[in-house]
Amino acid sequence: MDYKIREMRPNEYCELENFLYEAIHAPEGGVKHSRDILNLPELQLYTKNFGTQPADDCLAVEVAGKVVGACWVRIMNDFSHIDDKTPSLVIALYPDFCGHGIGSKLIKKMLARLVNKNFKQVSLSVQKSIPKTKKFYERLGFKVVGEVLGETELEFVMLLNLEGKNFA
Repeated sequence: MDYKIREMRPNEYCELENFLYEAIHAPEGGVKHSRDILNLPELQLYTKNFGTQPADDCLAVEVAGKVVGACWVRIMNDFSHIDDKTPSLVIALYPDFCGHGIGSKLIKKMLARLVNKNFKQVSLSVQKSIPKTKKFYERLGFKVVGEVLGETELEFVMLLNLEGKNFA
């Protein structure tokens, strides 16, 4: 598959809501949440006024001129909040683009950017009901540091120490 990973342009930040919606897990065989879930204040933290805070950063995956995935970070008091110096990470691809190794490359590029910006660590949350995703993050070096009730279910809070790491 021919794709390009690049910085997301400010005029594309409106697409982050679509990717946040993709990142919200529906139980296997279950019904996907209504898009109204994006109106919850705890979810608006991820996208509202993106690009206005110093740590806001976003990479996009482009295929045939269309953005089909994103990985972004922001320091916020979200489900995976650690402290005011640790960005939270979100990654999502449209379903047709999953399973091709694109997500692995995308997240590694973002982690390399965080290292270059001298962040010491990064956090994320992952639903307990999708152990495959938790194992993916563990292979990257993330460790479970807690649990929290996310938007609809229990989630693991995971943390990655970035010091001395190379994601090139």
